[in-house]
Amino acid sequence: MKARESKAGVLVAALVLLVVCRPSRAVEQLSGQEPVLTVLYDNTTASDRCAADWGFSALIEGFGGTVLFDAGTKEEVFRGNVEALGIDLSKVEAVVISHDHGDHTGGLPVLLKKKPGIPVHVPAFARPAFLAALKELGGQAVPVNEARALYPGVLSTGDLGEAIHEQALVLDTPRGLVVVTGCAHPGIVPLLERARAIGKKDVWMVLGGFHLKDTPAPDVERIVGRFRELGVKRVGASHCTGDAAIQVFRKVFGPDFVELGAGRRIELGGR
Repeated sequence: MKARESKAGVLVAALVLLVVCRPSRAVEQLSGQEPVLTVLYDNTTASDRCAADWGFSALIEGFGGTVLFDAGTKEEVFRGNVEALGIDLSKVEAVVISHDHGDHTGGLPVLLKKKPGIPVHVPAFARPAFLAALKELGGQAVPVNEARALYPGVLSTGDLGEAIHEQALVLDTPRGLVVVTGCAHPGIVPLLERARAIGKKDVWMVLGGFHLKDTPAPDVERIVGRFRELGVKRVGASHCTGDAAIQVFRKVFGPDFVELGAGRRIELGGR
């Protein structure tokens, strides 16, 4: 048991995902299910059934498959929120991890116990210690180093950054692109610029952590202005964005600011 727990610790500390995607196929190829994103883990809650904790995780459904994006920090909080929301982890078909920090990988053992052999997309240069831990826990490492799509309409920005390598998901919806970020360590604006280049259309909505908690106010204002220049219509800033920066986004976007929090369900389709 202790050896298994040790392996899980390595997983939490070491996991990095690099998925580089080609442009998406047509939106018409989405499944019949309405595309939806459910926040499973966040610093705040949108449901009294869920617990709040530092970290982020979201479940993405309706694009031809079910994708888990990040897995929060603590196994017990991740498991509790999943159960409280009635989420069936057996339906998850692929895991996407934004970067290797523990507040985005900690709940993975919960999933891997239910879905041994599930594809866990990792960078080609993932550390041997992580790959060994992942194998021990029952995950299937899928090293990637070239552009590809997970499902029709589900893209990745690919690997960005230097000190901290990170990627974000880009969802191709009828309203425009939805960008889902873990922490945006390489910079939220470069991630959005990459998303537009890959998705070949404007970004409609951005959700997740923007890592602006230590960013001076004038720089936050400049970044918010850049969102507007890039055509972003809706913003859901949470996690490591920081309270002060979140308040700036909330003020500028007004009714188009999306309050996140564990338990929030966001429909992404249609009108």
